[in-house]
Amino acid sequence: MRSFLFCIAGGLFLLSSCKKPEYQKVMHDPELYRVTVKKLNDIVLENNFPPVTASRNYVYANIAAYQVIAAGDPAHFRSLSGQIKHLPPTPKPSKDTTVDYQFASLLAFCFVGNAVTFPEGSMDQYVDGLKQKAKDAGMPDDLFEGSVNYANKVAKSIMKWSKGDNYLKTRSASKYTVKQQDGRWIPTPPMYAQALEAHWGEIRPMVLDSASQLIPPDPPAFDVKNKNGRFYLQALEVKNIVDSLTTEQKHQADFWDDNAFKLNVVGHASFATKKFSPGGHWMNITGTVTRAKKLDFNTTVSVYTETAIALFDGFINCWYLKYRSNYVRPETIITKYINADWRPYIQTPPFPEYSSGHAVISSAAAEVLTSKFGDNFAYTDSSEMEFGIAPLSFKSFREAAKSAAMSRVLGGIHFKNACIVGNKQGAEIGQLVVKKLQFKK
Repeated sequence: MRSFLFCIAGGLFLLSSCKKPEYQKVMHDPELYRVTVKKLNDIVLENNFPPVTASRNYVYANIAAYQVIAAGDPAHFRSLSGQIKHLPPTPKPSKDTTVDYQFASLLAFCFVGNAVTFPEGSMDQYVDGLKQKAKDAGMPDDLFEGSVNYANKVAKSIMKWSKGDNYLKTRSASKYTVKQQDGRWIPTPPMYAQALEAHWGEIRPMVLDSASQLIPPDPPAFDVKNKNGRFYLQALEVKNIVDSLTTEQKHQADFWDDNAFKLNVVGHASFATKKFSPGGHWMNITGTVTRAKKLDFNTTVSVYTETAIALFDGFINCWYLKYRSNYVRPETIITKYINADWRPYIQTPPFPEYSSGHAVISSAAAEVLTSKFGDNFAYTDSSEMEFGIAPLSFKSFREAAKSAAMSRVLGGIHFKNACIVGNKQGAEIGQLVVKKLQFKK
């Protein structure tokens, strides 16, 4: 009997000794990482970051977080150093330092997110909240300090590396020259804004050998004299589609609009409305999927990071092509040659048409997520509800990417060819990311 009671007591002791400390329950919750990514997404939205620069914010912050995870769990996760050929080895914690790698991962994300956004210190209050959360949950002081210090070391290393990507150089690069040349992009109403990030194709990619690695065929040549030619017919197609939109098609166009800064003009007054950028939308989708799959903290970080890399390289490749072609927007052609009073359903963004950026990056992200969860992963995307737009459901990520691409035709801002080509272009980029980068061992 005493032996039996001893066994019970021993078993209870083992169970209690295996119980996670409270700080691990709190700080290792993958939902906390999703909330942290969303916080950066909100800051990006509030401060009018264009889609391409937003993708830079996401990629460096996520890579910093992932490199911490890879350092803490080398048996299951591979460092990206060397896999991304220009990424140097990430610092390791000193031997006499204890680190909570999940907590350090969150902080590294925020430290880098703070450095690549503005105004300076945008995430300071959120970081203070994370630190207080760890202390309130009982994280030991030595573990707390070691985690903060290690997160700082990794963040500084990633920021030093980021400075070699030509971003600062492009800040002082020459502006796009507007020319009244047939078939060439010119600013469109109501903003008539200067061309956005004309030198983004000069940014150093992560996986692509260069921005020009994957280049599709040229779009149809300008020709408005031949009313049966490809160029004129593609413009007429956009006009006819927009003129007969169904309620469902308008919903699709609104859902994927993702205009980071829309200028609304009412009489003599004007005001701006903001939404997530296309990349921010796919960061939200990544959060939806990782939550649905109940992934652990470390795997959640890895999926966000791989998706962010695909988005980043997708924008670089697409922007190189845009300013290589300098292709005219449908709005310009339709209002000049078909109907002067015509307007697109959504606002035309300020950069050349070919190819569709949303098509490229959506397809790139979809390939990454498909590689992780399969081609029949059905989900409902409620990302746009905070902007008053109802959710949409999709049978797969690839179906969502095609929906995003075609929404640009429904919105009247792209020719269909640019969306079909962009979808294929993005898929090739996403597949290259999956092929070249190994996250899990």
